[in-house]
Amino acid sequence: MNYWIAKSEPQAYGWAQFLKDGRTAWTGVRNFAARNHLRAMKKGDFVLFYHSGEEKSVVGLARVEKEPYPDPTATEGDWSCVDLVPVRSLAKPVTLSQMKADTVLREMPLVKQSRLSVSPLTKEQFKRLMELVS
Repeated sequence: MNYWIAKSEPQAYGWAQFLKDGRTAWTGVRNFAARNHLRAMKKGDFVLFYHSGEEKSVVGLARVEKEPYPDPTATEGDWSCVDLVPVRSLAKPVTLSQMKADTVLREMPLVKQSRLSVSPLTKEQFKRLMELVS
């Protein structure tokens, strides 16, 4: 199993809307590194849902339901998407400032390469984030 973090502006597509929808195609990624991360996702992988913008915090846990396929929103280029389903809301959000201050989490790509909309987590980082939300 692999672990991921996916970012979204809450105004564009927030956790509450994702819960209401019950499933979403994670489309619109137009960064090659993030696209490659999407392409590495496998069904059953866990994905932490991160609100970017003003909130800057992890707010939910999702799972990959459908492995990578061509992004139907792409009008040109070779882009991919995956389908995600929500697993649960987190008891308390983990903020970016908490991640930066944590010795395990400060090495996350989200902290070091903040422009990536999809990035991997190590098992240790995922476990640490789950400890912080309970």
